[in-house]
Amino acid sequence: MTRLLLTTALVAFASTAQADYVLHILHTNDFHSRIEPINAFDSTCDAETLAKNECFGGVARLKAAIDARRDAIRAEGGNVIVLDAGDQCQGSLFYTTYKGRDTVEFMNAIGYDAMSLGNHEFDDGPEGAAVLLDGAEFPVMSGNLDVSQSNLLAGKLRHTVTLEVGGEKIGLVSALAMDTPETASPGPSVIFLDDMESLKAGVQALEAEGVDKIIALTHVGYSSDLEFATGVPGLDAIIGGHSHTLLGEMEGAAGPYPTRVTASSGAEVPVATAYAYGKYLGELKLTFDDQGRLTAAEGAPILLDASHPEDDTIVARVQELARPLEELRRKQVAEIAVPLGADRADCRARECVMGNVVADAMLARVADQGVSIAIQNGGGLRASIDAGPVTMGEVYDVLPFQNSLSTFRAKGSTVLAALENGASEIEDGAGRFAQVAGLRYAIDPAAPAGSRISDVQVRTGESWAPLDPAATYGIVTNNYLRGGGDGYAMFATEGTDAYDFGPDLAEILADWLSRQGLGYAPALNGRITVK
Repeated sequence: MTRLLLTTALVAFASTAQADYVLHILHTNDFHSRIEPINAFDSTCDAETLAKNECFGGVARLKAAIDARRDAIRAEGGNVIVLDAGDQCQGSLFYTTYKGRDTVEFMNAIGYDAMSLGNHEFDDGPEGAAVLLDGAEFPVMSGNLDVSQSNLLAGKLRHTVTLEVGGEKIGLVSALAMDTPETASPGPSVIFLDDMESLKAGVQALEAEGVDKIIALTHVGYSSDLEFATGVPGLDAIIGGHSHTLLGEMEGAAGPYPTRVTASSGAEVPVATAYAYGKYLGELKLTFDDQGRLTAAEGAPILLDASHPEDDTIVARVQELARPLEELRRKQVAEIAVPLGADRADCRARECVMGNVVADAMLARVADQGVSIAIQNGGGLRASIDAGPVTMGEVYDVLPFQNSLSTFRAKGSTVLAALENGASEIEDGAGRFAQVAGLRYAIDPAAPAGSRISDVQVRTGESWAPLDPAATYGIVTNNYLRGGGDGYAMFATEGTDAYDFGPDLAEILADWLSRQGLGYAPALNGRITVK
């Protein structure tokens, strides 16, 4: 009798185990056109660093890593999908030259199953996003965008996606950051809806179709993803992007991978993201019971260092596409004595060396035009530069957006409003944070948004004077901010005598560095004080 009961129990246990469904998700986000391998500063590797095997990522290594993991999982009878959480575009000379055509080619070669649009897919307007949507051999989605009025995008963007994997339906919902009209150029025909409510509607639509395994693929940022986990019923997991957040057990990680959030239902919702620039490949393993309930979530980001091989076919194709870029990229424009740091966490929250350098370069270019203040958004600084020779390719890695120098005049009250805007989303790491020259100010991140800035002073010769709200100042910035981007609407509405057609910022930075000499060693000098 005892043996019979034991046998029955084992059979019952085996049936339960067989009913479990395991899904592996390989995922990337914020690749930012890092087609070639990158160095420790997230910019393109030079030949010397490559020879030392000190590079990371690159699309050839990414493809090889995805192929290896996908093949291994399938060989064991497992289920796997490959997802991207947006911002494949913008960030290198490849995007500047090929405008996303290379992105589509490589994503198709990798074999992505779905992608969520990022804000930088709109850097070249709806036309830029259409390159991706027209060329992708996989669904591209964003659940809170209404593109029905766009003659370029209508009918091409998915709100939800259902994938058939191992006999089960996997539902995907999606959302894009609602401030994208301020950070990119989607145009008036792309209508943004509330992200939370759109995710809820997507989940409800999938559940009505009988889908019981639902994953959010978002490009809104880690802090928002944590809110979605508690506020959107029915989500089983979230794969995110936009904030370039590192998760895991390594030094500098913002939290565990995955980060488990307790929803209002009591269920735990895992949130995962994989930093940026193709340096890591995320792998999240989800286990569901026979009722579609998530019972386990585990995984870790895979560091794609030189120990991971590259795909030979992709290497050859990258080299082919790189040839037209080589002459410009290899041109040495300067030599510097210290690294120029542009760490995202610094340049979006406090004074950073690259912010000082770029703002100084902008101001020097137009100082003889009666301009005394320079303002550059920290989010426009996309890479650091290490000490030693500086090439034009490295400069373009720092300033890849092809922004032009813009000058205008505005009152001190407008300058103060601009600085408050720059500090208004500091807790989210927003790119609008103001790096400055000819100006210094204090910031209190703990104060309410709109009242975080104090002690603003303007430099006059060798002395400093308090900012006069009623006085008019000459200001230099980039054309993106001058036109109201990143929340700087006050520049567009209150500025006068605007000229938006100056040289490319990258050319200005290259010229500035070339004129500083071999001993150029800029440092922080207290122009932004954090209280």
